[in-house]
Amino acid sequence: MDHTSFKGKVDVFYSMLLAIYDGIAITDSQGNILEKIGEMEGFWEVDTDSIIGKNLFELEKDTFFGESSIKDLINSYQKSDTLTSWHGKVILVTCHEVQEQHLFAWGFKKITEENILAERDYPSSETDQELPNNITVPFIAHSKKMKDVLHTVEMVSKVSSTVLLLGESGVGKEVVAKTIHELGSRHSKPFVAVNCGAIPEPLLESELFGYEDGAFSGAKKNGAPGKFEIANHGILFLDEIGEMPLNLQVKLLRALQEREITPVGGSTPIKLNIQVIAATNKSLLQMVDKGEFREDLYYRLNVVPIEIPSLRERVEEIPYLVYHFTQKFNQLHNRAVTISPDAIDVFSIYNWPGNIRQLENMIERLVVTSRTEEIDAHTVHQLIPKGKDTVKALPMFEHLMPLNEAMEHVEDQLITMAMEQYKSIKLAAKVLDISQPTMSRKYKKIRDKIAQANLSPTTKRRVLEDQLDKRLRSIAIVTAAIIQPEEVIALKNNISTENPAFQKLRGQLTMIRKQEGIIQWVFLFAVQPNGEIIHLVSDEDFVMEPGEVYECPPEMMKAIEAAKKGSIEVTPLYQDVYGQWKTSFAPIVDHLGNFIALIGYDYSKAYVELEMKKLKTTLLAY
Repeated sequence: MDHTSFKGKVDVFYSMLLAIYDGIAITDSQGNILEKIGEMEGFWEVDTDSIIGKNLFELEKDTFFGESSIKDLINSYQKSDTLTSWHGKVILVTCHEVQEQHLFAWGFKKITEENILAERDYPSSETDQELPNNITVPFIAHSKKMKDVLHTVEMVSKVSSTVLLLGESGVGKEVVAKTIHELGSRHSKPFVAVNCGAIPEPLLESELFGYEDGAFSGAKKNGAPGKFEIANHGILFLDEIGEMPLNLQVKLLRALQEREITPVGGSTPIKLNIQVIAATNKSLLQMVDKGEFREDLYYRLNVVPIEIPSLRERVEEIPYLVYHFTQKFNQLHNRAVTISPDAIDVFSIYNWPGNIRQLENMIERLVVTSRTEEIDAHTVHQLIPKGKDTVKALPMFEHLMPLNEAMEHVEDQLITMAMEQYKSIKLAAKVLDISQPTMSRKYKKIRDKIAQANLSPTTKRRVLEDQLDKRLRSIAIVTAAIIQPEEVIALKNNISTENPAFQKLRGQLTMIRKQEGIIQWVFLFAVQPNGEIIHLVSDEDFVMEPGEVYECPPEMMKAIEAAKKGSIEVTPLYQDVYGQWKTSFAPIVDHLGNFIALIGYDYSKAYVELEMKKLKTTLLAY
């Protein structure tokens, strides 16, 4: 066979492959690109001609967004996955391994989809079921929390149990309710939504339960059915249930218990076959404690509670939501606007106090008012609300620990927090204002401490606890600096609740607890010459009285002795008469460096275990 004939057959083979894929890359096991077929113009973030020699797994970070990684396909039984590029293109990626040569062939195919709603890009399992293709509700689930919500939604849609949707305003509670309706056996029956806070109280009863002829002045001659009756055999969605007046809560309770209603002015009950979904952005339990909501109604509604996370808790879904809303408003307003990857980065690092509703409104505004086809980061920056700057006193570290050690603690905490929140090296680097390589290197250093496969469970827990302890030390370093030693000395000389120093210090400690949000108690201890530990003052919720002697467990005494010498110490989990805790201590010293007292921070066992679990998940996931 001559060379020309052989080349012609190779060209035919390449043409056949390109009829299946838009582009093919051949890599070694490390992802280094050895050869490429096809162009895929505008797909990669680098020039196509220079792609050979680059690393596919590194290029992926700037090409796709989302949780999945094409690297996962190497060890997965499922050798194909769909990913979405920053340019809004849905790409089918297929992996084929040539075991004899330790090479991998990667096929990339642009696929046409109307949307990427409810796309499931994580490994399938017994509970991982696709949403039906005919579902019309824009349910987007790419974060672990929203996938958990979707799983619960799928389960509850099969029954008629009452559901209580909880979450901040704007998180999409009505979307979840509609998804339950469309997935369930009642999908062909009515879905009736009522905003209990939008209807005047005098009209709400007749709006919900209907009324008979002559029930009140102005009533229609033949009466009118209420929302309960209209929704019969379907679903009634009671939004803002916390706004329902107490006098109507009794009637709602009966409707839920007996599954029947009596119209206003009527005497004949109407039987119901109905599923009720209620929603609120308030704490109904707190309202129960204040007498603003009936306890029996709360438990009747709280059969299947579903907590819908805020948008800042599911940052990984923001690109998908941006893409969905852009497509929606382009079609609605006959526009052809796209949003750049850098602009999506800006969206992803904003806090979104108004959640999805705020994001949707902002996307519509951008689509409608944009003078260019592509919306860039600069345009988005101009629309993002500016938060108020808070000025905090700079903490003094020198007397607490070496500067390098303090900086390392704070740096590790910030890096871990950024990765927990943004789930992305790229976004975390933007927030921390460092380069991606620097972020990757520093995070790898943290991750490597627990990523060794030969670590025993005990050792892994110790490494995780060390990461948590660093975070707690950082909190102690910063917050202890606001305590003025003169106030502490004044209180030690007169331990009394009438002492002005007591009132001032209690206010500061309470502020620290509320500001951090994760601390159970904050307190000041004095150490007597005989070694007794005396409680001086604490936040307003503490259980000990001023001047009370505290019997310290050994774990606490060891940390206290070290803190007296100037260290920031954190105890392991220990138990005392009040429960199980982890406590951090920082010394309070005067201007000469003399030890005066200790500031302590108690963290509950439940918090510690939750944070350990989050650290394990986060550090092992990247």
